[in-house]
Amino acid sequence: MKLRTLFTATLILAGTSTFAQQAKKILAPKAELVKLIDKQLGFATAQYKVLVKKVPGDSLPETFENGKSRSIPAKNWVSGFYPGTLFYLYEATGDKAIHDAGINKLPVMEPMKTSDSHDIGFMMYCSFGNINRLEPKPEYKDILITSAQSLIKRFNPTVGCTMSWGSKAGEFRVIIDNMMNLELLMWATKVTGDSTYAKVAITHANTTLKNHFRPDGSSYHLVNYNPSTGGINVKQTVQGYADQSAWARGQGWGLYGFTMMYRETKDKKYLAQAKKIAQFILSHPNLPADKVPYWDFNSPGIPNAFRDASAGAIYASALLELAGYVDDTLAAKYVGVAETIIKALSSDKYTAKYGGNGGFVLEHSVAHLPKGAMIDVPLTYADYYYVEAMLRYKNLGKK
Repeated sequence: MKLRTLFTATLILAGTSTFAQQAKKILAPKAELVKLIDKQLGFATAQYKVLVKKVPGDSLPETFENGKSRSIPAKNWVSGFYPGTLFYLYEATGDKAIHDAGINKLPVMEPMKTSDSHDIGFMMYCSFGNINRLEPKPEYKDILITSAQSLIKRFNPTVGCTMSWGSKAGEFRVIIDNMMNLELLMWATKVTGDSTYAKVAITHANTTLKNHFRPDGSSYHLVNYNPSTGGINVKQTVQGYADQSAWARGQGWGLYGFTMMYRETKDKKYLAQAKKIAQFILSHPNLPADKVPYWDFNSPGIPNAFRDASAGAIYASALLELAGYVDDTLAAKYVGVAETIIKALSSDKYTAKYGGNGGFVLEHSVAHLPKGAMIDVPLTYADYYYVEAMLRYKNLGKK
């Protein structure tokens, strides 16, 4: 019991501060960019009021393609991003209508607390996690704890990971995306005092660090393990160009995930990994000048390959947090890149016209090019991480 208490206390000390409180560097947002961000947040709020009218009551928006809006049921992995974006916009603007639109989707999301999905962190922490942060309620807390309980059921201690999707006999598939669902587990240990959740998250992160990355800091998309032995069957891709390529959004999941794990644990190996991933991304010769990546760093056809605004938004948000944990030189570099991405995404090249784009804010994201699914379209998670990045930028250096 004493060991568990000590373990939990360490996590609480490491993890309860907000991103802004942990930014130790003398970094301040630039007034000119804050002005642009405030304009964009106002635009996004107005645009999402257009989107709200297009979303059926029992579903959540995913994309707008070929002139048609497409919504998905709550069981889809992207379902939590829409209410999460609404709550971020409410936080930024205080707009009550936007707040209420997010609240109205919570009953649709709540049944997912018991879903058997490796993405329950995306689904529930982006939605209920954000509203609970802004307006804590016992019922929100209970829903999130139940969600964490559901997630750890997918953990295999022999492999040391939570399983992605389903797997055939003799297989245990794990994608880099799973790093993003660990924040729910770290939160659950902090609020319950039960170290089980954090131990699962830390074990998963350690296994991923060991097996998912190449020497240059890039990540495989998928590692397929043997569930009985923990050995590796194969390393491959699903959504990237090739097994040995660097799928752009996957690099963002790793960057964001290990930055978050350092925040929650203060384990320096996670910080070192986040810095190594950042170095790979930022030094890659195929990263465009505006820092919004092609959908895969090794995509054929560069510089005429599709860009992925969603990956760029994830990079910006993660780099702004990571800047708070590194020396001044790296911090300035990370913030500078995030500024470049935010400016690019806020330009006419990526930001939709008011009333267009189905009500989404950003254009030009890629969901699953090998499958031919949602290519060069708006995506709900692109908007989520874009708004998050803008809020993080405004909070640079604040305590």
